[in-house]
Amino acid sequence: MAEATGTARRRWRLGLAVLAALVLVAGGATALVRLTADRQSEPGAAPATASPTPPPAAPSPTPPPGADVTGPLNLLLAGVDTRVSVPDWEPHGDAVLVAHVTKELDRAYVFSLPRDLLVGIPAYKKSGYSGGRTKLTHAMSYGSRVPGKPKQPSVPQGYELLRSAVSGYTGLRFDAGAVVTFQGFAKLVDAVGGIDVYIDQRTVSLHRQPDGRHRAPASNGDGYVGPQMVYEKGERHLNGWQALDYARQRYGLKNGDYDRQRHQQQLIRALMRKIQGEGVSRQPQRVEQIVGALGDTLTYAGGPRIVDLAYALGGLPADRLVLVGLPGEGVGKGSAYRGEQLKPVGREFIAALKKGRAEQYLADHPELVVKK
Repeated sequence: MAEATGTARRRWRLGLAVLAALVLVAGGATALVRLTADRQSEPGAAPATASPTPPPAAPSPTPPPGADVTGPLNLLLAGVDTRVSVPDWEPHGDAVLVAHVTKELDRAYVFSLPRDLLVGIPAYKKSGYSGGRTKLTHAMSYGSRVPGKPKQPSVPQGYELLRSAVSGYTGLRFDAGAVVTFQGFAKLVDAVGGIDVYIDQRTVSLHRQPDGRHRAPASNGDGYVGPQMVYEKGERHLNGWQALDYARQRYGLKNGDYDRQRHQQQLIRALMRKIQGEGVSRQPQRVEQIVGALGDTLTYAGGPRIVDLAYALGGLPADRLVLVGLPGEGVGKGSAYRGEQLKPVGREFIAALKKGRAEQYLADHPELVVKK
């Protein structure tokens, strides 16, 4: 019995590490935001329900954690640039990812939405926002405003509005979600000993020097100066600051933010591969170290218990994580540029996902699957 208990404990810890990899694409998790409280009127949103009264103790043997967790599950992951060093800066949603776990919990599809995607953002009383049609990235900013406290933005509040905007655009109900910032991601990557990633194009860093130090701001306030870190094409081993820096780059890339989206997704898969690597699941102390890298920055609430959800996801191998790149195009040009829109093939994928037909759709459109 003790051996079975130990196995269950190791499995949910590994599952928690997998969950961490899913939510830590752009930084360390600062808050897994409660989605069952104060739900917005998003399409298909499940009503909040009170926690059921714990049942009487079950006779031995008891079912493992996560036995009652069923799919499909939708997770909304937001990478946020908080720039806490800049006065009056409002959080921006720099990376917006959706992870859809199938009914059997044995496959997950991850796709990104452009930060500049033109969407309808609903009115939000908490921040005083009246609603409108604008870039998706602004949903975090508009939602985070706290009336009477201009220098104290609320990231969880911003997430609520972002979730409503994404739900309205995709028609998906979200079961859990996260707000992630730059801090903490480097620590997690370092905790697993770095990650191996295929760099698919030469990428020059806007932010870092080759030794990892930040580049100095230009005297005119436009950009940075000094030597630049360069990520050459090919298989590379990245430590924490390098992985974070690589995830942030979009300027100078052939397809700009669309290439950055792909790179962020590749980092998710690399993290999962490393966390689920040879022998890790048989080393409880090692898994504890990986999870411990998050410290108090990981807070979970709402939906299934964190132990149950983590245990359920513990059986999801990295090679069953399907990365999907949705192509888009600009709306307007030059000074008339308004934002981005997904091309029909991308919008149709989301529709197929909702109907449980993602696998067949990707078989018909293999160009959407992100390799490496």
